[in-house]
Amino acid sequence: MLPATGQELRQENTTLQKLLPGVSWHLTNYSPEFPMSGGPKLAELAFQKIYHREVRHDVAGDMVVRDEYKGWVDKALMIDYYGVTFDHLVPVDDTNPEVLQINIVEIEDDAGVYAIKHNKFAIDPADYIGKQVLGAPRCCSTRKGTSDRKRINDAVNERIGNEM
Repeated sequence: MLPATGQELRQENTTLQKLLPGVSWHLTNYSPEFPMSGGPKLAELAFQKIYHREVRHDVAGDMVVRDEYKGWVDKALMIDYYGVTFDHLVPVDDTNPEVLQINIVEIEDDAGVYAIKHNKFAIDPADYIGKQVLGAPRCCSTRKGTSDRKRINDAVNERIGNEM
């Protein structure tokens, strides 16, 4: 079930370069400007899919990019995957809001082996390969030991200077 419009929620969405082909993932240093150019684009795309509407830029807090995560390729100034965290109606001083993490899962690279192994629902790779991407909420994952809420909220609080 998707979150209700009007519910305060912090969301982290991870993606692969394929979803944002016009955004360069090659960097000149390990501390690029925040957010990277693809961050707001990914956040807006995720927002549209989750809430089935456009971001209302005239509504304070409708969508605010708060943090980003970069999975680095070893010994290269290039990231392998990227995550952006945005808030929907979360007050800036809320240090521990509810969190939804959605992982964009690559299907083409391994014909869906990873997706099938690490998700609790049936996946037919033929439904995705060359057609669409799979966005899976972390709660549907079989990966163990997640601390997404704490990790994501701690990263945002550190970036925006909230005391915890």
